[in-house]
Amino acid sequence: MGVSFNQVHDKYACVRRSPTEKTMEFFCKTADFNQVKNDTAVAFVSLDKQLDAWTQQLDDACQGDIARLVKNGDLKTEAGSYIWLHPSDKKFARLLLVATGNSQAISEKDARKIIEVVAKNLNASATQSAAIHLDGLNVENRNSEWLSHTLSTQLEYANYRYTTTKPSIKSLPSLTKITLSHSDKTEFNNLKKGMESGLALAKGINIARELGNLPGNICTPTYLAEQAQALAEGNKKLTVKILNTADMKKLGMGSLLSVAAGSNEPPKLIVMEYKGKTTKAPNVIVGKGITFDAGGISLKPGPGMDEMKFDMCGAASVLGVMNTLVAQNAPVHVVAIIAAAENMPSGTATKPGDVVTSMSGQTIEILNTDAEGRLVLCDALTYAERFKPKSVVDIATLTGACVIALGNHASGLFSNNQELADKLLAAGTDTHDRAWQMPLWDDYQKGLDTPFADMANVGGREGGSITAACFLARYTKKYPWAHLDIAGTAWQSGANRGASGRPVALLTHYLLNNA
Repeated sequence: MGVSFNQVHDKYACVRRSPTEKTMEFFCKTADFNQVKNDTAVAFVSLDKQLDAWTQQLDDACQGDIARLVKNGDLKTEAGSYIWLHPSDKKFARLLLVATGNSQAISEKDARKIIEVVAKNLNASATQSAAIHLDGLNVENRNSEWLSHTLSTQLEYANYRYTTTKPSIKSLPSLTKITLSHSDKTEFNNLKKGMESGLALAKGINIARELGNLPGNICTPTYLAEQAQALAEGNKKLTVKILNTADMKKLGMGSLLSVAAGSNEPPKLIVMEYKGKTTKAPNVIVGKGITFDAGGISLKPGPGMDEMKFDMCGAASVLGVMNTLVAQNAPVHVVAIIAAAENMPSGTATKPGDVVTSMSGQTIEILNTDAEGRLVLCDALTYAERFKPKSVVDIATLTGACVIALGNHASGLFSNNQELADKLLAAGTDTHDRAWQMPLWDDYQKGLDTPFADMANVGGREGGSITAACFLARYTKKYPWAHLDIAGTAWQSGANRGASGRPVALLTHYLLNNA
């Protein structure tokens, strides 16, 4: 599933991609409208009382069809409105016209809306190849590199289909070739650079989605370890170390091991170090990898329990990020740690009221075995100390309380370092993979008090996402740390349930910009 970037010559570039079973090629080219032969052309038009120069050029090429559509009200001026045309004498069988509003430079919000319209329509159509002409799409405070990056990412995202355990799926898109075109020859390098970074990011996002969507009988802790090893194969910049049960016992990871005690699936601590450049202090990302969460002895209710295969989406996002960094050959130094286990009830499972000792030496009274994510993360966060990190960010589908607080739009962000928090918030805003900062005040710490151990693993219903973060904060005092609770953003429920691939975009942007 590797990615190769091949520049054919200084005016033409191609990227071959295979995010799913089907291969899709991306090209960028500098050419005028009508010079690129494809099944479908996509063009963006600004609609006002008078057509602008670009739209007038399109209208002339379409024998006045655009002006007639606007006059008749068949093509609305609102950004994201669209219509299909079927010219008879052009180098394309169909033309997708998308309105950008009535201003020369549109907002980023409208640009994302328009790009989603294009991706949805192309993937739903029978087209095999499409040329997207970018001349008419100008975004406030963004250049053509951003536009190419965002388009490439969104098109690949829309192209993903889960087929691993459903090979009979009939809705695979036929689209196999995309050309991003601009008439200005000076834009070629920006288009190419944006296309390459966008496809590398989409690769990571779609891998995270695929891992999240896999059932728990396939995606086990051992399977996650194998994915990390496969990524490192033949790559001198990436090394992988897998710690098994015996290794964790030697390190005193009693907290992590307590979660796996009721399962036949052995736990794994997966450690990946990518050295795109060498530094003394790498940035570290830590993913919660509970490949299935039955709740342990504190058994979850049956309805919706199937979605607990998504409880490893933090780990999936970490593997997605590492795939993106490798695909980009990124000049960064990143350590990724995945704490992988299965949380099941059995005669050997940890019981409510049991006390375990974490790698840090702190003792934990386990009042609820369904609050297991923090138990695997705390030992992984202690393990991270050995890398003397510049920063540590953990990613976890940790609490239902975060879903209640923030819904499905924003991930919850907690941090012991405001500078780190600000960088992550900015990365989320820039990639539209947003987070919202929550309090981490000492006032909440008393909720973890217990007479039988250094702390309890739960602090009651009130402020549940905050007390969970407070628990993790007790293991992160030696470095700048942030916690992303992605319980509300990692997957979508309902008829179209599936993993989202978040927050791969946020994390990648942060790591690339804070190396």
